[in-house]
Amino acid sequence: MIDPTVRRVRTADAIEVEQLQVLEAEARLAVADQRGGERWLADHPAVGSGWSARVAEALVWAAHIDDVVVGYIVAERADDIVRIVDVWVTPGAREVGFGDELLGAVVAEARRGGAIGVEGAALPGDRHTKNLYERAGIVARLIITYKPLTDRSGR
Repeated sequence: MIDPTVRRVRTADAIEVEQLQVLEAEARLAVADQRGGERWLADHPAVGSGWSARVAEALVWAAHIDDVVVGYIVAERADDIVRIVDVWVTPGAREVGFGDELLGAVVAEARRGGAIGVEGAALPGDRHTKNLYERAGIVARLIITYKPLTDRSGR
């Protein structure tokens, strides 16, 4: 049995930051194939090599198996709400509690900081993220629909 380990990421941890970059690339490839993924990717530019800066400006936790990062969550404080911007657990490390522990870290931080709520978003077909949020009591309060008016070529 794997014991989920989650800790806050600090900018000084270069190896951890490097692993976040690799996991983000994996997550973005997975999102690209989902309904709504193309639009999500356009609205959320890749952090890429800028993870040190991202860690400095946002709330970021990483899930670990020993020294290997297998997941992450990024949240931002907006007034009295903490918004989950991105969450990912690599498929091989799912179903053992990493997502729950990552989300729990955000909720605990939000409570400590006096936030009145935590928000997150999930793509329409992303059952893993929807289930994660529902287990934590985060439920839909708004559904946003979208129809592109041009194809990828700009027509």
